[in-house]
Amino acid sequence: MMTDTLGQNAEPSWDEEAEVVVIGGGLAGHCAALELAAQGVEALLLEKQPEIGGSTVLSGGSFAFAGTELQRSNGIEDSVAMLFDDLRRVGGFGNEERLVRVYVDNQLDTYHWLAEHGVVFEKVFLAAGHSVPRAHSRNPRVVLETLAAAAQASGRVSTRTRAAVRRLVRTSSDGPVEGVVVDVEGRQRAIRALRGVILASGGFSRNDDLLKLFAPTQAGAMRAGGPGNVGDGLRMAWRLGAGMRDMGYIKGTFGGYPGAKPGEHALMLPIYVGAIAVNAQGERFIDESKSYKLIGDAVLQQPDATGFQIFDQRIFERGQPDIPTMAFQAKFALGQVVSAPTLRELAARLGIDEAGLTKTVDAYNAYVEAGSDRTFGRSALSNGYGKLERIDAPPFYGYPSKSVIVATYCGVAVDPGMRVCDVYDTPIAGLYAAGEVVGGLHGNAYMTGSSLGKAAIFGRLAARGALGVARERAGASA
Repeated sequence: MMTDTLGQNAEPSWDEEAEVVVIGGGLAGHCAALELAAQGVEALLLEKQPEIGGSTVLSGGSFAFAGTELQRSNGIEDSVAMLFDDLRRVGGFGNEERLVRVYVDNQLDTYHWLAEHGVVFEKVFLAAGHSVPRAHSRNPRVVLETLAAAAQASGRVSTRTRAAVRRLVRTSSDGPVEGVVVDVEGRQRAIRALRGVILASGGFSRNDDLLKLFAPTQAGAMRAGGPGNVGDGLRMAWRLGAGMRDMGYIKGTFGGYPGAKPGEHALMLPIYVGAIAVNAQGERFIDESKSYKLIGDAVLQQPDATGFQIFDQRIFERGQPDIPTMAFQAKFALGQVVSAPTLRELAARLGIDEAGLTKTVDAYNAYVEAGSDRTFGRSALSNGYGKLERIDAPPFYGYPSKSVIVATYCGVAVDPGMRVCDVYDTPIAGLYAAGEVVGGLHGNAYMTGSSLGKAAIFGRLAARGALGVARERAGASA
């Protein structure tokens, strides 16, 4: 049986060959495969689930791009420099500057590349970590289906579902990755990858053992993410000595509905259009303009690890039905958002201390009028952008919110060419990575849209990396 490391002089017995093997059928995998196809290279995309999608289709569908036509048409001034500064600042400067630079230098080209393949963004809005509105929104399932159709139409991408990769194969302990071992209908097959393997296997939000290992403080957070996100790609690379980045920064996302069903996108964030967050005593516990990762950490310290987003009719009317995190009306129709004509009645319906909530809202409104939040220093809606407003227009609304681990935002170390690097920061030949399995970009918090943005940008770069190495090898042998 094929193993991940064969004897130095062993001759592998391959069942089949592919030019490039892509592991994972989410956004990163499809962008990598489509980029390969555009360069005239055939790709074999392996997805272990019955359907493609992964965590991509469970996301909010936001991409962090800067300097786009959509922003300009909405009168929004943004730039590569602003995006770079925001990513670094939101990440607490714990992220890798070289990866942030790669992201910002390639993001606008990827925006246009997506448009060329039929992905048209509908809206741009303000979200966590943005100093200007730059969350470009599109239904994530539509995005993935559009790219999957383009890949299929190319004639160069072969997609197999129910194909679980078990091992990366190399013939010596420090040799290149030459292929994979995959389970197909209960049988193991060894597939040789002539030009390399691209890991796009997602994170490990569904693996309690790995979460306990790397993020024991997140025990009180809910679990979400794609059902296949158990860290198998991370483990395979780890076995080969891959380094890791950002593992200590794993955080849940604030805004998860406590009664959410598996597979349901249940994040809502009215805090970024004016709401406040309180605990069961009716007290605020953080500056609500911060990253929802930091707010997620803070809510874990509250009673029952639960918070409540409180807002009024003016804020409710700012909801946008086609943006999941801003779909206030839809959540209200589902009974997830509670409404009442007065703050005291709202508190009673939510199980919040009535006197505490009214006192908190009165104090907050006074801070807004005075122009200074003396409790937590909130001065804007998100990252310095947007004017605060009073919460005083009835009826009033409340959304119970917990921290939920949708994605892990950490993973294997890569260089700017998306080559997976070992613990000594030396590239592992033949192995590339993209998407959620990659660490180093986000740092200790998270900017909305940088995950899907990373999947698309890094997916394309991983494909180019594999092709570049192939050309180098061809030149050396000529």
